[in-house]
Amino acid sequence: MCGSHNRRVRRGSRAWYVASGVWTGYRHIDTAQIYDTEPSVGVAFRASGLPREEVFITTKLPWHHPKYVARSFDESLRNLGLDYVDLYLMHFPQTVAYPSETKQQPRELTIVDTLTFNETWAELERIHASGRARAIGVSNFSIKTLEQLFKTAKIVPAVNQVEMHPYLAQTELLEYCRAKGIVVTAYSPSGHEVVRSDPTIIALAKKYSVTPTQIILAWHVARGVAAVPKSADPARQKENITLPALSAEDVVSITALDRNERIVNKFGPDGKLYGWTAEQYGW
Repeated sequence: MCGSHNRRVRRGSRAWYVASGVWTGYRHIDTAQIYDTEPSVGVAFRASGLPREEVFITTKLPWHHPKYVARSFDESLRNLGLDYVDLYLMHFPQTVAYPSETKQQPRELTIVDTLTFNETWAELERIHASGRARAIGVSNFSIKTLEQLFKTAKIVPAVNQVEMHPYLAQTELLEYCRAKGIVVTAYSPSGHEVVRSDPTIIALAKKYSVTPTQIILAWHVARGVAAVPKSADPARQKENITLPALSAEDVVSITALDRNERIVNKFGPDGKLYGWTAEQYGW
């Protein structure tokens, strides 16, 4: 799986690095409207020359007032230049107000407590019924929010994409999703430099003669998790899909590094992330 969310890559270069991933062998491209990379993914797919059915494309709904779901989905299809997506995810569980027609940064949006993601999910189910999203899922959901979703959902989410790496193993959530038939995908799967430089990871990289990132991605594979690595470097893109088979003991030793530490989506001084507390998320 090739992630397209990379703020360090200039806009004009995004299509090239996504296309490079496809040429390297990736067949699943992950994007989102809020990443501002959907147009680049569309360009990269067309440049690949591959048949549509050979490339799996995921995008995400940005913030979730039910009134705007259909319009947002149509915008994503236009950005991508596609008739359908393979997977459409609810990016976060919050429902927000849109005080104007201009796009805003997520932290500036106003949370609407009178609506829930259950209403939003019903809109995703309608899109799925239309055939324009072959599968639908969620992102950043916990056991708590999934339980709330199941109170009204007619369709079980195909996927739950969450932050996951050795410092945030999320074993309980993984087991819960597995029991429900939900595939877990991991964003920020390597945990950035703080995890890649962990002594256990470094030692295992030397043992298997690979990079720390390859060790961590191999750990995800061993756990049955679909990781979403991102790199603009063709050599690293190739490394990210050339992984060792870890021993069971080494998988356990990596999982033991878990400290329930979020590296990407951290809570602010007010104890909130995008308007919600850890209790509201169920994190």
